[in-house]
Amino acid sequence: MIDNKENNLEQSVEQTDNQVQDVVNPEIKEEVKKSADSAEHVAETVSVITDLESDPAFDWDKFEEGDYQSELKKTDLERMYSDTLSAIKVNEVVDGTVITMNKREVVVNIGYKSEGVVSLNEFRYDPDLKIGDKVEVYIESQEDKKGQLVLSHKKARALKSWDRVNESLEKDEIIKGYIKCRTKGGMIVDVFGIEAFLPGSQIDVKPIRDYDIYVGKTMEFKVVKINHEFKNVVVSHKALIEAELEQQKKEIIAKLEKGQILEGTVKNITSYGVFIDLGGVDGLIHITDLSWGRINHPEEIVQLDQKLQVVILDFDDEKKRIALGLKQLTPHPWDSLDANLKVGDKVKGRVVVMADYGAFIEITTGVEGLIHVSEMSWSQHLRSAQEFLKVGDEVEAVILTLDREERKMSLGMKQLKTDPWEKIEEKYPLGSKHTAKVRNFTNFGVFVEIEEGVDGLIHISDLSWTRKIKHPAEFTNIGENIDVVVLEIDKENRRLSLGHKQLEENPWDVFETIFTVDSVHEGTIIEVTDKGAVVALPYGVEGFVTPKHLVKEDGKTARLDEKLSFKVIEFSKGSKKIIVSHSRIHEDIKRASSESDRKAAADTMHKATKKIKTNMEKTTLGDITDLAAIKDEMEKKESKRKKAEKKAIEPEENQAESE
Repeated sequence: MIDNKENNLEQSVEQTDNQVQDVVNPEIKEEVKKSADSAEHVAETVSVITDLESDPAFDWDKFEEGDYQSELKKTDLERMYSDTLSAIKVNEVVDGTVITMNKREVVVNIGYKSEGVVSLNEFRYDPDLKIGDKVEVYIESQEDKKGQLVLSHKKARALKSWDRVNESLEKDEIIKGYIKCRTKGGMIVDVFGIEAFLPGSQIDVKPIRDYDIYVGKTMEFKVVKINHEFKNVVVSHKALIEAELEQQKKEIIAKLEKGQILEGTVKNITSYGVFIDLGGVDGLIHITDLSWGRINHPEEIVQLDQKLQVVILDFDDEKKRIALGLKQLTPHPWDSLDANLKVGDKVKGRVVVMADYGAFIEITTGVEGLIHVSEMSWSQHLRSAQEFLKVGDEVEAVILTLDREERKMSLGMKQLKTDPWEKIEEKYPLGSKHTAKVRNFTNFGVFVEIEEGVDGLIHISDLSWTRKIKHPAEFTNIGENIDVVVLEIDKENRRLSLGHKQLEENPWDVFETIFTVDSVHEGTIIEVTDKGAVVALPYGVEGFVTPKHLVKEDGKTARLDEKLSFKVIEFSKGSKKIIVSHSRIHEDIKRASSESDRKAAADTMHKATKKIKTNMEKTTLGDITDLAAIKDEMEKKESKRKKAEKKAIEPEENQAESE
């Protein structure tokens, strides 16, 4: 019986082992088998058998046949199986071990009945990942449709990322991050599964010209700022090396001396200067210290990454600022300027700078002279220098002043031409006639230019013999040509007094015989004011009539544009004034006390009218053809005057006075 029990025991152990192997997942069969072979497993098995023998309900016959199952056996087998596996829960973060990996996936063992597979992309921030490394994973599911354990490293990092980020900031730790892509002003970095911002200025201590070369790289960073409200994280790679560089700067600056010559590399170029890397500390060459000559941009002199010899001009220990110079390594051009160069010599150069007041001419590199706008032309009209020259023009000039100590030179262009006022009496004698261009107006006259540098003034009283001109704009326009006669020459002040009306004979000599006192003429009222009215008389002459002399025979006052007969009651050749009256005509007739008196008065008027006609026939202006020509000319001027009145504008008096 005992032998049978021993045989049955051996068979039971073997059968139990086989059953355990059938139950256990094939993937962990080897591990369970090792456990079954252990002493503990054997002891537990013997204990089970002993318990079975003491069980009165145990059926040895069925046990020997191999189909006996008891609840105790099932429970013990489940306990033995479960003890070999880790207890895991869904949505939990656990540690695992990388047991294998390929180009796409990483297999992680967390001690469960099966391993989990994680995409390699979730580890791209850590290119040094290898088999045996411990990693954190998030349990998404214990078993998917294929029976596979589902894990995520990305979610595990995200759950603990903010704690890690805050801890890194507090402890000033160095962390690793994966640069995902470019963005405006910097880069996006994956740090613990969080997208952090890396400003372009925080990538390196030197300016970065190509951000794309950093995309896809894993680098070390420091967390420099966290915005918990908006979940923003700012990291810096530059901060890792600044401390070391700061120490280097102190050591370098401590050895600096003014005038010391060092070699550096062009680190950055701006519109105002060039930054030079002196081997851990930066210096600035201002654009004015790059070349003795004028330049528009530093790129004309240097290039990025170019090695240069520079001289230290100044430095600040506290602010760590170093001023450098490049041009100071060569002699100043003024020191090598031709010693024989003197005032009055002609020089050639190129316009390098323009200003309203003049132009700077570069004679040689670093040697400039100023041509003031007043030295560009003999004209007295001060204009902008841009009307004469532009940057880049090649010009010839005369040296006016030369100060080698102050390194200043003034030049002139007009001196290359003859001064038109030197022989002004010969070229423009008194009484000579010329054509001039209207330059400007003033209330008292017209400024004209006969030629460049020769200006003159036509007084408003010298514009017309017959018209009462209130403003020159009624007579001519700026830019128009006008014929003039030289009346007076003021060589000292470089001014000519000119006249326009003097081109014709004075018609008032003739008008004196036509518009005699008490003579009657037809006229048209062309202007009415409170003081009276202006009447257009024959031959373009204007007369003036007071209000009381505008009353007609019916008692009404004459109106604008009304055509009436007027009697001359006053004539002044000197002041060119004719006073007329309409009322005087019918008043004289009424004063006659008798019919004969009225007739005599009428005869007198008839004789006066006849006398006018006779005088017109015997005028000293010559025959009637000449008089008609004068009349036509006066009518043309009258028409021109009316057109000018419509277009007249108020002149800029201040500008005119400056002329």
